[in-house]
Amino acid sequence: MTHVKICGITSFEDGLCAASAGADYLGFIFFKKSPRYIVPEAAGEITSRLTEHLSDSNTPPVSGAESGQTPRYIGVFVNETLEAVEETICRANLDFAQLHGEETPAMLEALRGRGFKALRPTSAAEAEIEAEWYAGLGPRNGPQLLVDAYDPDEYGGTGKRADWNAAAGLGRIYPRLVLAGGLTPKNVVAAVEVVRPWAVDVSSGVEFKPGRKDPDKVREFIISAKGREQQARALNAG
Repeated sequence: MTHVKICGITSFEDGLCAASAGADYLGFIFFKKSPRYIVPEAAGEITSRLTEHLSDSNTPPVSGAESGQTPRYIGVFVNETLEAVEETICRANLDFAQLHGEETPAMLEALRGRGFKALRPTSAAEAEIEAEWYAGLGPRNGPQLLVDAYDPDEYGGTGKRADWNAAAGLGRIYPRLVLAGGLTPKNVVAAVEVVRPWAVDVSSGVEFKPGRKDPDKVREFIISAKGREQQARALNAG
């Protein structure tokens, strides 16, 4: 079953909706220029509340996460220092850091299995070269590498579609590949069929405005990405 990451979470309500519908990962963006930016303290409050709420014995289990428990939390960073990333991981109760800028392999090494690299390649050849640099440094129990759409001015959340053919080539080599970039409830089935990713990542494709998720689109996306066996569970979560 394909894993799902719902990114750009800015509120407890959106996080709970995504988790209850079966998201395996929730993403929080710590890039100040993003319309989905959230401060570490606010993200930490959300993750703490979600963990407590979802762990409560009176709360139905998460319907789609692989373990049936609380989803894992990912922070998205763009060209931050190692110290800032490590501090935010602690403050926001994160499991992993997604490095979405021009970070070096040395920075991933320093994170010691708590980080993975997002690529925004301009070509399949560039994707292959960068993947060789970064893929082996990702966590063993989480995303290994993420492929997003290239944009000369933006670092993600543009709604542009990634190069599915390039991503599919990488997915045949690297088993825990995450596909992002321009995914929506309408095209995620085709994306999964073409790329066969380990996980899919969506942000703007399930929003009614930047930073606010549309619950119906979130549930539809997860149903579509995970397949029919997820349908009844995701609908029940709504």
